[in-house]
Amino acid sequence: MPPETVHAPVAVVKSGARADRSRERARAARRRRLLVYGTRVLLLVGLLGLWEGLARAAVIDPFNFSMPSRIWDQMSQWALNGTPQGPLWEQIWYTLYEALLGWVIGVLTGVVLGIALGRVRFLADVLGPYIKVLNALPRIVLAPIFLIWFGLGPASKVASAVVLVFFPVFFNAFQGAREVDRNLVANSRILGASNRQVTLQVVIPSATSWIFTSLHVSFGFALIGAIVGEYIGATKGLGLLVAASQGTFNAAGVYAAMAILALVALVAEGLLAFLEKRLFRWKPADASDGR
Repeated sequence: MPPETVHAPVAVVKSGARADRSRERARAARRRRLLVYGTRVLLLVGLLGLWEGLARAAVIDPFNFSMPSRIWDQMSQWALNGTPQGPLWEQIWYTLYEALLGWVIGVLTGVVLGIALGRVRFLADVLGPYIKVLNALPRIVLAPIFLIWFGLGPASKVASAVVLVFFPVFFNAFQGAREVDRNLVANSRILGASNRQVTLQVVIPSATSWIFTSLHVSFGFALIGAIVGEYIGATKGLGLLVAASQGTFNAAGVYAAMAILALVALVAEGLLAFLEKRLFRWKPADASDGR
């Protein structure tokens, strides 16, 4: 009997076994995702239910701590009838606009300066101490200064968002530029690449994963900067809703504004995760995902 006829059934069996294992792993991954999402929902429902029960039983003061049902009523009232400062969507958009603009400016400046200082040692030696000193400052306290400089408009909130976003992005970009494989750089130079080509075609792609790591955290910082700026002084925005609710001792309003802000942050995080997954399709999946 020819060897081909003996090996063919074996190859078919091995191929079928591999396909079965792949399907089993896919089913296990789906079951795990469902378990994770279901546990998250149950945990949230349990915490909200405990909060509601403790408030209704007067174990905790409902005036100070409010309760989920009152928070939902407040959000519904704002959505249907508007807020004292105008429609709810307008407040959300105002805060989101300030945070997005500050985030974009902070990311661009952080990436450019981080790559530049990571590539040019002289710049790092000169500017490094100044950046460390600025990073050590409590940047939230700059919000009142920005309010004095730029007024109640969005510029002061954008500035607050920029200073909060810049440093985590800068340090990640700087470290990413420093951690580039030296063999890749050396091989590029052997092939005749200029400094500009090495930076654009080797350093920046290698540092992209470092940069994206900071983007997840930095957008939350941008929202914090916008909210703090609005809380101190503004004409619109979710931070103003928090300040106005606090001024009228409306705990439900404070929590409602915080819940809306959390939803905005979750949506932004989801979009960033989707974009990262699309850009880094070449990266192997986390082994823990399939467990």
